[in-house]
Amino acid sequence: MEMKENVCSVLVVSSSGKFNSTIVKLLPDSQYYPISISLDASSAKRLLLEQSLDIIMINAPLRDEFGARFASELCHKTSSGILLLVRNEHFADISGRLAPFGILTVSKPAPAQVILETMLLLCGTSARLKRIEKKAVPFEEKMAQIRLINQAKLILISEKGMSEAAAHRYIEKTAMDRCITRAAVADEILRTHGSEVE
Repeated sequence: MEMKENVCSVLVVSSSGKFNSTIVKLLPDSQYYPISISLDASSAKRLLLEQSLDIIMINAPLRDEFGARFASELCHKTSSGILLLVRNEHFADISGRLAPFGILTVSKPAPAQVILETMLLLCGTSARLKRIEKKAVPFEEKMAQIRLINQAKLILISEKGMSEAAAHRYIEKTAMDRCITRAAVADEILRTHGSEVE
């Protein structure tokens, strides 16, 4: 299997202008683009309402809160990889609390190599989550189609006196004869018989 490099979008949430410029210089455009900057949690939340990003890096403390609560909120609201940088004296406590949620915590000051390796890990994790989400959507759609077809079968059984096998064959044959999906046939049956589609 060929491994191809992903380009990840990044949001840096940090009140420190020096930290922000250092991170922007550290992360290569070929792997991390675009890189957005928010100076506090409030502005980051507004930005995240408008767009989703692959990685969110939080440099604690922020202007309007420490950052740990914000990180924990994000893990429930986004599928972004989250990196929280905290001073060494807070690392053990915060890392222990946030690790079960999949939030990576790094103590600072952190060497550039540690930041780069952590970002690479988060970028790969983000790509894997995207692939899983793409597979989940068709599965949910398939389940919705199966429910729709089963409702149509129930109507054919109760109102037309068909057996379950006969109802199934009717939907299959109608779909094949008319070159439409079984779900489209089921939808027509439900509409014709005045049932609500759930």
